[in-house]
Amino acid sequence: MSVIGRPLAPQAQLLERADELAALNGALSEARSGVGRLVFVTGEAGIGKTSLVRAFTAKARHSHRVLEGACDPLFTPRPLGPFADIASQTNGSLGGLLEGNAGSREVFEGVRDELASARTILVLEDLHWADEATLDVLRTLGRRIEATSSLVLCTYRDDQLGRTHPLRTVVGELGPLPGIESVRLGPLSAGAVAELSAGSNLDADELYRRTSGNPFYVRELLEAGAVDVPGTIRDVVLGRVARLSQAAADVIETVAIAPPMVHIELLERTCGDSVAGLDDCITAGVLQAINGSVSFRHELARIAIEETLGPNRRLDLHRRFLAALADLGDTRDFTRLAHHAEAAADKEAVLRYAPAAAEEAHTAGAYREAAAQYARALRFADSMTARERAELLERQSDSYYLTDYQVAAIDALRQAIDLYRSAGDTSGEARALSGLVTHLACRGFLTEAEDAAAEAIAILEGRPDGAVLAEASNAMALLCAYRGDAAAVDAWGGQAVELATQSGDVETRIDALITRTTVELFGDAGAHEGLDRSLALARQHGAPNLVARAMHNLALGALVHGSHEAAAQWLEAGLAYCDENELDLWRLALLSLRVRFELDEGRWSDAASTAQVIVAETRDSPEPGLHARLVLALVRARRGDPDTGPQLAEATAIARTATDPGWSAALACVVAEVAWLEQRTNGVADATQSSLERELASRSSWWAGELAYWRHKNGIVDELPADLGGSWALQLAGDWRAAASAWETGGRPYEQALALSESDDAPSLRHALELCRDLGARPLEAVVARRLRELGASVPRGPRQTTRSNPANLTVRELEVLQLIAEGLRNAEIAERLVVSQRTIDHHVSAILRKLSAKTRGEAVAVAHRADLIQDR
Repeated sequence: MSVIGRPLAPQAQLLERADELAALNGALSEARSGVGRLVFVTGEAGIGKTSLVRAFTAKARHSHRVLEGACDPLFTPRPLGPFADIASQTNGSLGGLLEGNAGSREVFEGVRDELASARTILVLEDLHWADEATLDVLRTLGRRIEATSSLVLCTYRDDQLGRTHPLRTVVGELGPLPGIESVRLGPLSAGAVAELSAGSNLDADELYRRTSGNPFYVRELLEAGAVDVPGTIRDVVLGRVARLSQAAADVIETVAIAPPMVHIELLERTCGDSVAGLDDCITAGVLQAINGSVSFRHELARIAIEETLGPNRRLDLHRRFLAALADLGDTRDFTRLAHHAEAAADKEAVLRYAPAAAEEAHTAGAYREAAAQYARALRFADSMTARERAELLERQSDSYYLTDYQVAAIDALRQAIDLYRSAGDTSGEARALSGLVTHLACRGFLTEAEDAAAEAIAILEGRPDGAVLAEASNAMALLCAYRGDAAAVDAWGGQAVELATQSGDVETRIDALITRTTVELFGDAGAHEGLDRSLALARQHGAPNLVARAMHNLALGALVHGSHEAAAQWLEAGLAYCDENELDLWRLALLSLRVRFELDEGRWSDAASTAQVIVAETRDSPEPGLHARLVLALVRARRGDPDTGPQLAEATAIARTATDPGWSAALACVVAEVAWLEQRTNGVADATQSSLERELASRSSWWAGELAYWRHKNGIVDELPADLGGSWALQLAGDWRAAASAWETGGRPYEQALALSESDDAPSLRHALELCRDLGARPLEAVVARRLRELGASVPRGPRQTTRSNPANLTVRELEVLQLIAEGLRNAEIAERLVVSQRTIDHHVSAILRKLSAKTRGEAVAVAHRADLIQDR
């Protein structure tokens, strides 16, 4: 077998890898049976991931087609790079899709079709370098892998993934799903290193100490064959290259500055006569030839060579590559061209290729890479006019915003505004100001957003530019929606729709329609047809950002009106859409709705998990992070857990940076509730007073009733308007029965228990006690138990000792429900059997699944049988 340009002994390469090979063979067996598998092969650099995969695929090639693609170690990788490699190995439609700048969704469909055409092992190498569009395809592929009959092997370096690395997010999302497996390679043992070094003149113990068992390091030091072992791998690599001819050294240096690989024809044009040294490079094991291209055997070796190149040599090589690519007429790989153009300090070439690479990346959904390419162009833009630089900055801002780099997006737009102003371009200035409104409002800077919108309108006064006035009017409509002024939304939004229609600006027209129809939905639960139509228009015209916004607003409207089933459907659909289209900003916005939805439904463990995901994934968006921390504090307080202080402190710090009154009100409600639960009322009045005053003065307040209620629970009496509505107002008025009924209808069991806790009716209090025990709401449970005792009523015992000792800590009622699930009853049948509402049973089932860490009812029953929690009947 020759996998790196020269024969090598596979048994030596794969010492101590029998378990890992067995895992891959097991996954392949599953794929053969018709159930696809995706396996992540991970480990540090040099640990042998590629060697393992190649040894495995070498044996599987007799029965399976093997397709291989690799990600680029470029500062700004080419979008969908590994799939371009794969397309070059097939004759399917994938190549045409990539040449047509297809988005990640279309590329996934092309990959899926390719996998369906033959029994396939698909290898994706070095995903730690993957662009966002590639990760988007991977995410979709992982979610649907079981529907294929293929095996997908994905390698990446897990020692190079920071907490916010996008691959870590994808792996975290896919990891728990069926069909996803992981194989992690560890270092070789001292015994394996001794076996490899047998027959050499190197001391095995010293070799193990210096390499820590990393196979690449071991191999490189052994192949150096020196008595005095070099102190670094760089010394080893340079020592091997030093023994080669000058022609071979020229080839090695040329390949080093063009990762990940160089086509042989391009290498010939770049190296000239020195290409004759290529065979020596391959024979020496420094380079490898695969599918007509040349690359280093290992990235560490490439880096070692690249770092030794002087600035003049680097400049010369990059200029040669740029000229060679032009001679070949290969002007479609804009990412590579822009890379070499910048390194060659060719300003004209950078400005020709970097914006084209940015547009290509943006179309593919690789927004971070698009922003980086615009940044590359802007570094060379000193000869451009102010207006041209401003246009680049506007496009860069759009890319930053969609990937949740809001601070950078705002900074880019402010620079664009200054440049338009200096150029006297009033239309450009007003357009950029209108765009700034959305960015500022998203960060809670409503005062600044209102100033920007007003300035844009003032600039355009008396000017005939209807297209830009449509954008400014749309921005004003959005701000009016934030203020709850429905009449103003209708006026500004109507003007925006009319002007955008006249000017042919489809996206602005749809955006304004979404704003207007969202306000209609908030006012009337049945008025969702308008927003449904807006969503359909966004889909029809291929506007992913607006599709996500419409889905988010439909989910929010459902939550406002307590339509939990509709909310769940829109949240699921919206998150799936954002995953498929790499819309990080809207994904976080939807997660911030889901975390509150899960809290309201009493699924507190799920809410805490979602909150942790938001905290981990947030880059710049402050509002999702605010709500996540508030939910974490509430879950801890409602369960009676300690240490809510850090979460509240972080939430307070976020809210204080904004001028959005809704943020302060949400914080004030949680501060007051937590204080009551923890029996510490000091400071509550001061912490909530200004928020209550603002909310009461607002024409459309979501928070006034809740805030007044929690102040009342902390002993603060407020003068409230007679028309204060909602379930919280019912509780403030002492109508606990009506409030409890409203909360039950809205699917909020904790609030239902809270309302019942204020009754003088023993059966109602016992119901509240049961709800608290199901939820794990210990502080409220104690309040209810105390109230029962004050009434002279008996307090029902909690779970029996045998129940408390069961591994999942299921309550008596949960065990009863679990037994009926095991007997095959549906939730409605269980509710009828136990004479309770189906919604109550739904909550019991959710609690059982959570406590048993089960995803389905069948899995819960299986876990329960193993734990001897239920009886066979």
